[in-house]
Amino acid sequence: MTHASLPPEQLMYCVPGSNASCVMIRLGFWTDFALYLVFVSGMLVTILGNSLVILSICHFKQLHSPTNVLILSLALVDLLVGVIVMPFSATRSVHGCWFYGDTFCHLHLSFEWLLTTLSVFHLLCIAVDRHQAICNPLHYSRKITITVAMMMVCVSWALAAAYSYGVVYSKAHEAGLEDLLESIKCHGSCFVLFNPFVGILGSAFYFFFPCTAMICLYIQIFIVAKKHVRKIGDKNKCLNDRGRGGLIKQSECKAAKTLSIVLGVFIFCWMPWFLQAIIVPLTGFKINGLLSEVIAWLGYLNSACNPILYALFYPSFKKCFHCIITLKIFNFNLSVK
Repeated sequence: MTHASLPPEQLMYCVPGSNASCVMIRLGFWTDFALYLVFVSGMLVTILGNSLVILSICHFKQLHSPTNVLILSLALVDLLVGVIVMPFSATRSVHGCWFYGDTFCHLHLSFEWLLTTLSVFHLLCIAVDRHQAICNPLHYSRKITITVAMMMVCVSWALAAAYSYGVVYSKAHEAGLEDLLESIKCHGSCFVLFNPFVGILGSAFYFFFPCTAMICLYIQIFIVAKKHVRKIGDKNKCLNDRGRGGLIKQSECKAAKTLSIVLGVFIFCWMPWFLQAIIVPLTGFKINGLLSEVIAWLGYLNSACNPILYALFYPSFKKCFHCIITLKIFNFNLSVK
């Protein structure tokens, strides 16, 4: 029995005693328990996995490189998703209520946008880094240093913060939707609606255009790498031709392949959310609530995927993770290659 079919006296409200309260979703104890189990598991994997990535890069000097500075910052973004975004979204998803007030609702929404936009910017920076390493190996070490990587991180954080907090607190996304918001707003809700202009423009500039650029960069990377392999005539090595001079290390090619998989998983997880931001405003804001929650959590759980991908495809990270988990990290003579 749904809450819509219950008599008024049996309904439960997000804000008891309020005439304008949202109605709480009642799924049953075991359904709630199963959902919380899934959400908590996702949070733990996200927090522990990204903590391992951060600790590995900070502790092991062998991982101190421009690429890993970008991966470190991306892991921090994913860690914050698990610590700040997921717990509060879990209660909203299970109960259909926001228990933390309007002020924190706006902060939560802006933080969610901040972290999503940051992920896109970091992946774009990583794609540029890999492109330089593979396609321009002679000048890579001079152009892309750890200092340059740190500057890229700082610029990414600044631009993402300006966009996310600017949109939320300027309420540009709600322009023209005032009457609709007034008709559906109730106490205990926390949701966001995009007008068509912001939905289309934001999704295009902060997701589709960057992702298209990243895909083009990785295509060029693999074309160049394949060309070098063919010229050398050895499929087990990834060497640069003498016309360019220099050497493309086999590890650089593996890193590019792994990071392209990370990009592919990100696009798979977040594409539905950005498509929703475009389609929903154009169809009169008609979307199933359950589908909306599934789309949101698919995006959140992307933050749990990256450490798993590093462990599966990065031998250096896999060794570091093993050293940390087995407490061999306290062996000061330990070296991970």
